[in-house]
Amino acid sequence: MDYKTLDKSKQEEVAGLFTFVFTSSEGEKEGILIGNLSSELASSIDNEETICFGVYENESLIGSIFFTRLQFHEPIQVYMLAPVAVSTEHQEKGIGQALINYGLNELKKRSVNVAVTYGSPSFYSKVGFLPLSENVIQAPLKLSMPFGWLGQSLSGGSIPTINGRPACVKEFNDPVYW
Repeated sequence: MDYKTLDKSKQEEVAGLFTFVFTSSEGEKEGILIGNLSSELASSIDNEETICFGVYENESLIGSIFFTRLQFHEPIQVYMLAPVAVSTEHQEKGIGQALINYGLNELKKRSVNVAVTYGSPSFYSKVGFLPLSENVIQAPLKLSMPFGWLGQSLSGGSIPTINGRPACVKEFNDPVYW
């Protein structure tokens, strides 16, 4: 396995992976939605506001994740993990967890304080995410399933309470994702 920080040149490859994976697992409508989201995110990779990591096997992209910065009025670095995709033939092998851990370690090297995500608590708890109250950190938009708001400290301490709703990258500024 070869883990890499990806750039805009991988937009088509990344979008193809997300479209295929989400179409296979969630249906065509979700595949198109998340495929388009990942394409838009990949087109704006700047390694600061939008970061993308991938894992390759035999020079084929088999998994990819995005981290996007949440902007608060306080001087704190918080990144949101979403979306995540592992090719269907490589699922259930720990590749997604390894890729997420790789990404979290890269964020720690950048002195990021907190990582959050919005998804399945049973999956994300395997990589250190715990339920996160919006009294501690609010999501950028209203959550349709608040139990899926999760977070973890990357600085060793507890997650600090941050007042105010953060701004997210424009690609996530749509209620359909929340």
